[in-house]
Amino acid sequence: MDLIDNQQHEQNRLEPCPGTLYLVATPIGNLGDLSPRAISLLKKVSLVACEDTRKSGKLLKIINSKVPLLSYHKHNLKSRLVQLLQILEENGSIALISDAGLPGISDPGEELVKASRKNNHEVICIPGACAATTALVISGLESQRFCFEGFLPKKESIRKKRLKDISEEKRTTVIYESPHQLLKLLEELSTFCGKERPISVARELTKIYEESITKTIQELIEFYKANKPKGEFTLVLGGNMKDRIKDEVSESEALNRLNSLIDKGEKSNIAARKVADETGYNKKWLYSKLHKKLDK
Repeated sequence: MDLIDNQQHEQNRLEPCPGTLYLVATPIGNLGDLSPRAISLLKKVSLVACEDTRKSGKLLKIINSKVPLLSYHKHNLKSRLVQLLQILEENGSIALISDAGLPGISDPGEELVKASRKNNHEVICIPGACAATTALVISGLESQRFCFEGFLPKKESIRKKRLKDISEEKRTTVIYESPHQLLKLLEELSTFCGKERPISVARELTKIYEESITKTIQELIEFYKANKPKGEFTLVLGGNMKDRIKDEVSESEALNRLNSLIDKGEKSNIAARKVADETGYNKKWLYSKLHKKLDK
C-alpha cells in the first residue's frame, strides 16, 4: 500500500501538466463518484470550462476549489475555442467538465478536443461516471457490442431515417431522452422496431430514486402512460435479433427446418411462419421455396 500511496502522491504532485486539456468526469448523481484525482485537478488547473457556471460553481464550492470558471457550450463554441486554445498555448491547463458525466459525449467538448489535438496540445481524460455505460451494464441486454446515439435529431425527416437505422441495428443501442419526450420516443420505437423488442429504461442513475426497468417496448409504453416520466432518461434498446439470426442461419438450414416441421405434420403456412420467426427469413420467401419443391 505504501508504494501505491507514494505513486498516487507523485501523480497528484505532477498534475496538472502545462498546456494540457483535461476531460474530467463529474458525478451523474452521487457526489461520492467524483474521484480523488478529479478533485485534485479541479483545484489545481488554470481554468475550468463548463456548460453552466451556476451548476458547476456549486460543485467547485463543495470541493473547496477556487479555480475560475468559464462557460463553454454550443451557443458560444466558436468564440470560446479561441480563448481556451490561447490559454493552452500560454502553458495554462484546462479542466473541461459537463453538467453531469463524461464531457465530450453529446456535448461540444468534442470540438475542443479536436482543436486541441490539431494544435498539438495534450488531451487527458480523468474517467468517471457515464450515464450511457451505467445504464447499459445494468440493463441485462447484450453489452459485448453496442452503439451510442445520444439524443435523436428533432427534424422529422432526419429523425425517421435515424429511427429506421436503429431498427435495423443488430447491436444494442443507447439513447438519451428527456422526460416530456419519452413516451413519444417509445411509440416511435414501437412503430419502427416492433412492440416486442426488449428495451431498458433507466432514470435518476446513482441517485436515491434510481430506477431501471427492462421489458418490451409496448410494456414500457403502458407503464409510462400510467406513471408520469420524471428525471433524465437513458434507453438501452435490444438489437435486431431477426436480422442477426438470419446472418447466422444459412438458406439451406432454414429450408431444412421448414421441411422438418412439415414432415412432422405441421401445415405449410404455419411452418413457414415459425421458421420465419426463428431465422429472420421472409415467410413468403420460405413458402415459395416450399411450393417450388412440391411442383417439381
